[in-house]
Amino acid sequence: MEEQVHGKTTIINLINRFYEIQKGEILLDGVNIKDINLRYLRKQVGIILQDPFIFAKSIKENIELNDNLSDEAIMETVKLASAEEFIQGLPNGIDEIADERGNSFSAGQKQLIAFARIFAKDPSIFILDEATANIDTKTEELIQASIDKISKEKTSIFIAHRLSTIVNVDKIIVLNNGEIIEQGSHNELTSNPDGYYSKLYNAYYTSLTV
Repeated sequence: MEEQVHGKTTIINLINRFYEIQKGEILLDGVNIKDINLRYLRKQVGIILQDPFIFAKSIKENIELNDNLSDEAIMETVKLASAEEFIQGLPNGIDEIADERGNSFSAGQKQLIAFARIFAKDPSIFILDEATANIDTKTEELIQASIDKISKEKTSIFIAHRLSTIVNVDKIIVLNNGEIIEQGSHNELTSNPDGYYSKLYNAYYTSLTV
């Protein structure tokens, strides 16, 4: 979470080693990511962005990408992603061809396909980057169900301004201008009424009740 754009993209890029760390280190299970094979590292990290890329191919191909999965395996990932109702409602189901960049689907539907893709890949680390922004309430509930499923088994990192997404996480790290200014659980951070997160959460909660 951050006030400006500095910080979150950098964190994602560093975890994936899109560029190398200049200071400090990132450890995965105690191992410096510099010592991990790059291809293996990136296979272990699954990212869902606010606007995931959808290829002009079938939904099945968008989920399996370069892997060869059975229809049964694809449908299992679709169920895990809470996307079954949406996809089965399409004329051709998982064989429905998407328009270029997924323009035939809503933002929320593209998110659900992206979640199915993540479940199919089964990475060790899951990063959700503002993926619940700009979607309708019903789809957000489906996505939240997917988040709950995946975060029970995976190390999950949520980057969010919508605070409802993160109130139940183990640790919240508050970024401002690229600097960590607070960290702790939701209860710990809101126990300080003068804290940055506490004021932000109170403003968010007030906006929901107005």
